[in-house]
Amino acid sequence: MKVKIDKFVLSIIATILIAYFFPQWGTQESEIPIDTISSVGISLIFFFYGLKLSPTKLKAGLKNWKLHLLVQGSTFLMFPLLVLMFRPLIQNAEQETIWLAFFFLAALPSTVSSSVVMVSMAKGNIPAAIFNASISGIIGIVITPLWMGLFVDDAQSDFDFTAIYMKLIVQIILPVILGLLLQRFLGSFAQKHSSKLTLFDKSIILLIIYKSFSESFYNNIFSSVSFLDLLAIFTGVLFLFSVAFYLTKFMAEKLKINKEDQITAQFCGTKKSLVHGTVFSKILFGNMASVGIILLPLMLFHATQILIISIIASKLAKRDIVN
Repeated sequence: MKVKIDKFVLSIIATILIAYFFPQWGTQESEIPIDTISSVGISLIFFFYGLKLSPTKLKAGLKNWKLHLLVQGSTFLMFPLLVLMFRPLIQNAEQETIWLAFFFLAALPSTVSSSVVMVSMAKGNIPAAIFNASISGIIGIVITPLWMGLFVDDAQSDFDFTAIYMKLIVQIILPVILGLLLQRFLGSFAQKHSSKLTLFDKSIILLIIYKSFSESFYNNIFSSVSFLDLLAIFTGVLFLFSVAFYLTKFMAEKLKINKEDQITAQFCGTKKSLVHGTVFSKILFGNMASVGIILLPLMLFHATQILIISIIASKLAKRDIVN
């Protein structure tokens, strides 16, 4: 079986390389208004997100409450608790930053597009996947900052709940609401041009990633991260995904849900949104020089989960033929 490398993962790698060789374009002194462009882009991402949300499908999906509790519990409770277990092992400021990066990853919501695509490929419960991935993004707007507020002060960031939620309201919540209100007029347009809107989303994400890494490279933040540290981060990402994936399967079996719902629980409950991660990092850690390090586990997790779940989904897709 051929394993295709996700083009977006390659784009992320290329963006980081550009940030490494040309960091000056993303610094505060740069004449290119990347902050303004990305802020407007963030609002547009969530406006289009609201346009594509289907209230009818969301209402219909409420009935499968066991599956929903499992997915959201895995996303917002199991992941953070797994990372919290390792907090007592922190011994210095560098480890504190890396741990905070993992906790940020753990506190993020699930992602919509790749979750639904993978569930569809594996012949899982597609409507439930759409419901859970969509509602996860909405819940994450509230839950993720609450989780991070418990520990960001320790990292000496200017974490102000009032300012944070004002940014969230203006840049995310209001655009989502506006999108929902205009869905009856522009919803079909958003669905028709979904691929182009996805390309726009990814372009803004790459811009935020460039900005984050260029500042980190410019300030030599990564000079404190050794090859062994990178290897440890990747090992931690792989461990976190594997434990979460099999714990979700174990709980699905205990709840006695069917195979299609189990697939949806495992695929949606173990995904983490790169869109929300890059957006929230800009809002939550805007004044931290180490924001590039904060994003590092998330991007490794994104690449790892796509690769592993693609392989699993391909195998699951053949189960009817085998049986």
